[in-house]
This record gives sequence, C-alpha cells and structure tokens, in this order.
Amino acid sequence: MVTDTLTNVTPATAVKQDQVLLSIQNLRVWFELRRWGFGHAGYVRAVDGVSFDIHCGEAIAIVGESGCGKSSLMKTILAINIPTEGSLTFDGKKLSDMGRAGTRWYRSQVGYIQQDPYGALPPFMSIQRILEEPLIIGGVKNKDQRIARILKVMSEVKMHPPEDFLNKFPHMLSGGQQQRVVIARSMLLEPKLIVADEPVSMLDASVRVEILKLLRGLQEQHDLSFIYITHDLSTVRYFSRRIFVMYAGRLVEKARVDDLIRNPCHPYTLALLAASSDPDANNALRFREVPPGEPPSLVTPPPGCRFHPRCSQAIAGKCDKQDPPDFEVEPDHFVSCWLFE
Repeated sequence: MVTDTLTNVTPATAVKQDQVLLSIQNLRVWFELRRWGFGHAGYVRAVDGVSFDIHCGEAIAIVGESGCGKSSLMKTILAINIPTEGSLTFDGKKLSDMGRAGTRWYRSQVGYIQQDPYGALPPFMSIQRILEEPLIIGGVKNKDQRIARILKVMSEVKMHPPEDFLNKFPHMLSGGQQQRVVIARSMLLEPKLIVADEPVSMLDASVRVEILKLLRGLQEQHDLSFIYITHDLSTVRYFSRRIFVMYAGRLVEKARVDDLIRNPCHPYTLALLAASSDPDANNALRFREVPPGEPPSLVTPPPGCRFHPRCSQAIAGKCDKQDPPDFEVEPDHFVSCWLFE
C-alpha cells in the first residue's frame, strides 16, 4: 500500500493554465481487421473520440480496465500508432504536419517509462550502452558529453555512485534499480512530457513508494508534464492533478483527482472505486457493488452509452440509443452520462 507513506500531491510548480503542451482533439484510432481470403472484416475501435489538453508542468492520470484503449492511446501519443481521425498538437505544432524530421524531434520531447523494466532493457547490453543509444540517435556525437549526461541523469534517479552501474547488465540489478534505469533513459534527451505506462505495477509495495516519490521529484524539478496510465486507483491520487476515466475507447469522466474521489459520478467510475485496493477511495459503501458482465467488443460496440448493458441505472430508450455528451456537474468535472443531463 502506498497510502501510509505518501501524502496527496500538490505540485510545487504551479500548473501554467495558459500554456497547453499537448492538445488531443476528437482522436480516433481504429485498426482494420482482415480475414485470410475474405478481405476487410471490420475495425477495432480502440480509441473512439477522445479529447483533452495537458498543460505545462501538469500530471494527469488515465485509468481504466484492461482492453479499454489506454495502451492504444499511449502509443498514439508516442507517435507509434497513426491516428485514424482527429489531431495531436504538441507545443503549438500539429503532429500530422511535422514530417519525418519533425516527428523525430517530437519523439525526443516525449519520454516513455515502460511497465516491465526487465523486458524494457536489452539483456545483452550494458547499462552504459543502453543509456548511450538514445543520445547517439539524438545526435550527441561527443562520447565525453554522452557519459557526463548519463552520470547526471543516473544521479537524479538516485543510483549512487552512478559509475558503479555503467558496466553492469540488467540481470545484475534489482527490479527497482532496473526501473530507475528505465526512468533515466526517458530523461536523457530532456523531454517536456513523460508517458508512464503503469510504472510501479511490477514492483514490490515498498519500492512503489520510492519510485512514485522519485517521479514526483523529477516532475517538480524539471517542470515536466506527465501522463500516468494505470488501472490502479490506489496510486493515482498521490501523483496526478487530474484523472480521466476511460471505458471502451472513450473518456467517460474527467475531473481533478480530489473531486473525483470525493464525488464520483459515472457508474463505471463507481465500479472502479469499488474494486480499488485503496481503502480511502472506497468512500461510500453503496458504491461497492461491481457491475456484472464484460466490457463490450470494440469491433461491434453497443449503440448509445457503451456502459449501458452493464449499468443498473440505464435509462431505457435513451442510454441504449444516444451517445451522451459531457455534462459539467461541478467546475472542471465532466461526466459522459445521461443521468446528469
């Protein structure tokens, strides 16, 4: 549990409300299905109409169960997936207009922290080679400059003394040390945005606290923006400023973390809180019931609200027919649910 050691986070660096770093508008990422010998067989609508902004120095969390589209959204932000529709604008520049050189620059500005540190580090490369590679690709030709940058970043992620780790291989490190190397690699090119894909889910509980503290410290020290992707609400409230709840390819609730924990609105959000391992998140016994059924198919999603087949409060003739828009239930707290029309 992280609840006993961490306190609710208020970033030391105030969010620059007038400076949007990343703007995502009406993003759709569909993957074509093809059957051998039969051609086109439909689309997997992994991300289907997602919009939000991230400000400079802001940490947000995207939460949802497996298969909701979090990873597809993350890979699109990392410029791995190509959007089917919609736009990504980074620092005032549209990703679709950047071209090859612009996309390479964009990728240098967005760091990535993988979920499985051991799987993310090539086992046949030393830590020095692993950390030198992004710098070489990034155009740092001087070896002394590369080593100096590596030692600086390794010190920032609390690997002391950093020289002792350069010639080691990933299997010689503990899980926490491996994740610190992954974090160091994401920081090497001095990015403005870090995408963290469940960065503590593979670690022991005691190490999770250390890594979350480290990430928070790096965010404040370098005024970084963070996208924290997870299904575990027990860590979100101690790291992020805002939280976006994702279900079946769409964002169903968006709010400041404290507001969402205090006043969860969407029935799916209530289900996530009911299943949370954080006792403080279960702030009302009436929300402990987990809805029956399975998430819908993203190939043939249900009409209307995609949660309505599992929702005990669904309004017949409305929830199953019409897509709900975002309703503002309180300042900066939006929920996509007809119950709040």
